[in-house]
Amino acid sequence: MAVIVTVEIPGGTREQYEQSTEQVTSAEWWPPKGFIAHAAGPDGTGGWRVVDFWDSEEDFLAFAKKAQPLFERIGMPTIMPKMQEATNIVLR
Repeated sequence: MAVIVTVEIPGGTREQYEQSTEQVTSAEWWPPKGFIAHAAGPDGTGGWRVVDFWDSEEDFLAFAKKAQPLFERIGMPTIMPKMQEATNIVLR
C-alpha cells in the first residue's frame, strides 16, 4: 500500500534542508527502494515541511534508518513523521 509521509520541522531552515538533501541524494544507496516522489518547502510558520510518497511504510522506514545518521550529522532534530495511506498518486 502506497503511503504519504509528511514531516514538519519547526524552525527548520532552507540551509538545513539543502544540506540534508545533498547528503541523502549523494549516498551510495540513493534512490532507495520504494521511493516515488518528494516535495519540500517553508511551512509558513518559520519551519519546513517535507512530503514524500513511498510504495509502502516499510520502504520509508528502511530509508529513514539509513538516512538518520546523515540527518544527525548536520544537526537535524529527530522528528516523527505522519503517515497515511495514499489512495492515488499522480505524476506528470
